[in-house]
Amino acid sequence: MRWAALAALGVLIALPAVVGSYTLTVLIFVFFYAYLGQAWNIVGGYAGQLSVGHAAFVGIGAYTAAMLSLGAGLTPWLGMFVGGALSAALGAVIGYLGFRFGLRGFYFVLLTVAFAEICRIVALNTEAIGGAQGLYITFTGNPRQFQFPDNRAYYYIALGLMLAATAVVWTIERKRFGIYLTAIREDEDACQALGVDTFKYKMLAMVVSSFLTGVGGTFYAFYLFSLQPNTVFGIPLSVEIVIRPIVGGAGTLGGPILGSFILSPLAELSRFYFARGGWSGAHLIVYGGLLILVVLFLPQGAYPYLRRLLARRA
Repeated sequence: MRWAALAALGVLIALPAVVGSYTLTVLIFVFFYAYLGQAWNIVGGYAGQLSVGHAAFVGIGAYTAAMLSLGAGLTPWLGMFVGGALSAALGAVIGYLGFRFGLRGFYFVLLTVAFAEICRIVALNTEAIGGAQGLYITFTGNPRQFQFPDNRAYYYIALGLMLAATAVVWTIERKRFGIYLTAIREDEDACQALGVDTFKYKMLAMVVSSFLTGVGGTFYAFYLFSLQPNTVFGIPLSVEIVIRPIVGGAGTLGGPILGSFILSPLAELSRFYFARGGWSGAHLIVYGGLLILVVLFLPQGAYPYLRRLLARRA
């Protein structure tokens, strides 16, 4: 498995030299959503705390880095960490309110959705950050401002983000922290009975997850050069983040990556074919159908099934 992963990485590193611009763009989104899915996986997959408001962290990270760049001249390479820190602070507030008062399941989902909606409404009505018209970034091609004339630079940055998030999750998985998170997901009451500080570890998972997601917001801002409150804070973006680890296998190292490699090209193809027939948004119907099939036939996700299949053949 390790050699296969290294071979796949080698192929991905060499790929920009042989593929066209369109394929490169699709792969950038594959890596980016795998990164966001991996960040969500820490709190949603390993800890089992289902957040459907992670778009709030993307938006805060994106707006923070963009405003610091446009208003204060701070390079986004540093602004991304400021945005990540603010996202982590919001994650800590959401986590405290949810975990201190024992919100679980759908109640925690509603809490995260409510905060994402609050962020969206605030952004819509704050003229200093563009209001309802959104915030637009002028392209200069200056690498110091996280802008590149060659799409291959974004490709390698997105690949690096995905690998960095995977390394963080790999480290957590092999530490006591990861073991506690998995135990909390399986039976939180039993963990508390054994003396595990479940509130502390759930808070840590939420803070780390929201920080990584906020850092990803900088890439979102300076790759698309346009921030629209309804898009960047909207529920559809949160669904895009959540569905990849669920389809790939929540609580597994390779689940968000495999899920993104399945769903991102599928979304692009469905948008391309359905949009021509006036069926804009039909990719969400495709997502829903695929999610139903995964829940019915692969309840643990595609990655665990693939691992079992490879183990049998070996």
